[in-house]
Amino acid sequence: MRKVKLIIGTIFILLVVLGMTAAASKVSFYANITAIEPIMESFEAKTGIKGEYTRISTDKFLATVLTEFEAGKLLADVIQAPLPVLEILKERGVLSTYTSPVAEAYPEWTRKEGIQLFGIEYVALIYNKELVKQEDVPKRYEDLTDPKWKDKIVMANPALHPTTISWLVGLKENIFESEEEWLNFVKGLAANKPMFVASFGPTPAPVESGEKLIAISMPKYIITKAPAPLDWARIEQPLMGTPRAIAVTSSAPNPDGAKAFMDYWLSEEAMSILAKEVGEYVLAPGIFPPIDSIDKAEVLAIRELSDEEIQQWGTEFKKIFAVY
Repeated sequence: MRKVKLIIGTIFILLVVLGMTAAASKVSFYANITAIEPIMESFEAKTGIKGEYTRISTDKFLATVLTEFEAGKLLADVIQAPLPVLEILKERGVLSTYTSPVAEAYPEWTRKEGIQLFGIEYVALIYNKELVKQEDVPKRYEDLTDPKWKDKIVMANPALHPTTISWLVGLKENIFESEEEWLNFVKGLAANKPMFVASFGPTPAPVESGEKLIAISMPKYIITKAPAPLDWARIEQPLMGTPRAIAVTSSAPNPDGAKAFMDYWLSEEAMSILAKEVGEYVLAPGIFPPIDSIDKAEVLAIRELSDEEIQQWGTEFKKIFAVY
């Protein structure tokens, strides 16, 4: 039934596009997701509408969009970001209430007024498969506290990167049995002196080069960085991540084009591209990235943290990681 709905949604997209005027010949897309050029190219080939993609890192997303919006200069027709970011933008009036008909094929919990969840920014332990022996590959998150990994881990800065902050809190709420066990894990990870980078994007490079051996990162880089010697640790516990979401802006310069872009983005065709060519974990039914065993992994969408919680926990993690 869901597949039928996706097909119907694709037909709807084509009908909408056929009725568009030349005014919608360009769509501006702000996103924190990377390596989506294949979708942008496919959208233009399918519709004749050029998609202009602007990448904004998670830690700068809110400030950038809100500054432009409040100045009346927001160029984005469509915005993609982690769900907590879009929730804040919705409260500030940045988003429209548009709901794509294609979204009917998705699980009910993914549909919110004006916001559609389409994937999970899943986080895993990525390692250099040429330098890490199979018997040493972590089997649990707790293994990251082993002293043998000291100075061998890279991660996004836990004081500043919202998704990493949410992931660490997600471990406390979903994986560890007690707060004491979780805190011991965080302190043990800090004691191993991980290298900090600004976001997930730079995490694979030190592992590729052998400078570091393990990254708290995303499995998608196994695909996008191929043939780099990367693999993911098939740990016994669930993978977790922040829900990825998309929405049309309330001030979209090209509202018709914006709706067509969102409809296409949610289609089976686009989600297949996102999973198979970009390695993303998507919520369209039955579609998985071509990463060995990833279809067997349990992937949890973690609780969205408020802006205040992000700041609070960022400050706390800054203290913990600075001590060691």
